Amino acid sequence: MPEKPQIADFMALKGQRKIVCLTAYSAPMAHALDPHCDMLLVGDSVAMVIYGMDTTQNADLDMMIRHGEAVMRRRKSSIVVIDLPAGSYENSPAQALASANEIMSKTGADAVKLEGGTDLAPHVKCLVDSGIPVLGHIGLLPQHAVAGAAFRITGRSEEEANQLHKDANALVEAGVFGIVMEGIIEPVAASIAQSCAVPTIGIGASAVCDGQILVTEDVLGLYDAFTPKFVRKFANLQDDIGTAAAGYRAAVIDGSFPTKDHLFWPKTT
Repeated sequence: MPEKPQIADFMALKGQRKIVCLTAYSAPMAHALDPHCDMLLVGDSVAMVIYGMDTTQNADLDMMIRHGEAVMRRRKSSIVVIDLPAGSYENSPAQALASANEIMSKTGADAVKLEGGTDLAPHVKCLVDSGIPVLGHIGLLPQHAVAGAAFRITGRSEEEANQLHKDANALVEAGVFGIVMEGIIEPVAASIAQSCAVPTIGIGASAVCDGQILVTEDVLGLYDAFTPKFVRKFANLQDDIGTAAAGYRAAVIDGSFPTKDHLFWPKTT
């Protein structure tokens, strides 16, 4: 069997080349993405992308574990990180540890991710001290937004910029192996990325970040709710799926599918 991907190898990419990350929620998608990615994130965005919810806040541990198991069945070379969902870790380091242990033990993932800065540093330290690798997440925090319209870019004021720097420093001191930086204005994000001791992964942040992450369905043109400014569509599979479905419909109606080659026949002696 191939060796399990290592967090240390992921961290070693900092300064060597840009780090490639995408979300994955299913075994087929993990299989397709794994050869091209350094990290697959089983994000709580699954609640919006797969289940059609308005926010990520209705994701729960069972949901994250179920999709984490699916992704782990197909990953080979990427590290797999699973989001701790809203409500499963914020109350105390002990709560965070219990939730992280459940995810890690049931999925075999490489790490967990949680949202927050200085206020979550004790939680991060508790997890890291217990042997659970943690990916941080600062800036725009989707778990704190009550609706898509409430997603607000951060770092515009001096106070916000200073807090973001404090957040990043606190997470590094607590032991994170990397930090996702979301929705942070360019100069502030670039400044944090340049000074950060661990890999920074941007999403609507700076090109200076050590790597980038997007929701795969956004990249593929499969998410129909809205498209954030920071997304670039590298395909438009929604149209392709519609074309295929229309072709299937026509073939069923006109009787050209199925043909005899698609059917099962008695064996001849």
